[in-house]
Amino acid sequence: GGGMVLGPLMIVMGVNPRVSTATTATMILLTSSSVAVMFVMSGLVPWQYAVYFFFVCLLGAYIGKTRIDAYVKKTGMGSILVGILATIIALATIGCIIILFLNLAKVDWCVDGFKAFCTVSSEENACPTRLLSLSAEEIFPY
Repeated sequence: GGGMVLGPLMIVMGVNPRVSTATTATMILLTSSSVAVMFVMSGLVPWQYAVYFFFVCLLGAYIGKTRIDAYVKKTGMGSILVGILATIIALATIGCIIILFLNLAKVDWCVDGFKAFCTVSSEENACPTRLLSLSAEEIFPY
């Protein structure tokens, strides 16, 4: 929702870490709420999961926010917010890479690039080569 980009950007611009955190939290609330409304209006919400995860996230956010605020007030270390933001960004990046490799493994490491929008699958559109059967020079020609 922009928090991973604008949060660090505001820190670099000299915005107080507490203000940056509050601003990114507000942006995340607004963007995730709009997406949630879209899914509800489309009828794509599995209500049992939605209600369960709503309360889990609400409880986690409340406990986390109160503890972090208490820690910052007690120690005066606003930099802990920067550290938490950096950790979240790093974990999200690692998670994306893991998901990428898991999805590639599911399709037998078939990397066939971009496809045209709304194409019909056929034998000629199948992946012509497998990633593991290629040499390093074929994968990275530069």
